[in-house]
Amino acid sequence: MRTRSLVAALAVGAVSLAACGEDKKDTAPDTTAAATTVKATAAPAPTGDIVDVAVGAGSFKTLADLLTKAGLVETLKGAGPFTVFAPTDDAFAKVDKATLDKLGANPAALKQVLTYHVVAGKVMAADVKAGMVKMVSGDEATIAVAGGKVTIDKANVTKTDIAASNGVIHVIDAVIIPSTLKL
Repeated sequence: MRTRSLVAALAVGAVSLAACGEDKKDTAPDTTAAATTVKATAAPAPTGDIVDVAVGAGSFKTLADLLTKAGLVETLKGAGPFTVFAPTDDAFAKVDKATLDKLGANPAALKQVLTYHVVAGKVMAADVKAGMVKMVSGDEATIAVAGGKVTIDKANVTKTDIAASNGVIHVIDAVIIPSTLKL
């Protein structure tokens, strides 16, 4: 049975949060220590877009190079929001050279693989649900959640919620390739 997509789960969460905010309008402001703590620990606003944050991290050089080759840099610098499951340089090193060469020679296939790592919308780790999710490539990926660990098409999510001005990055330890890809 199909589960709701990550984007739908995010929308439900946003509606729930909005409803909670509406309830607060009818009451006096909360001045308890707990409310003060939440404000004090809020994360700073991100200063760069998805591409800038990834390049600045230093461990996504291969991804950045391939995004340039595929003509996707401007898209991922756009308004978004986007959720990117970003393979590290070590993840790309695990892909056999023949596959990388084929992708490099086939811009359409390269674009399909790279957009298979992107979900439209901003999905934080707390909003991730197990099931099928529609990727920007048009293909569906499988999200699994077990024992507090998340995988996407068998790639492990190793770091989550890296904020960008136009979305969020979740780091994965393998390159995921859609089953529909024809090389």
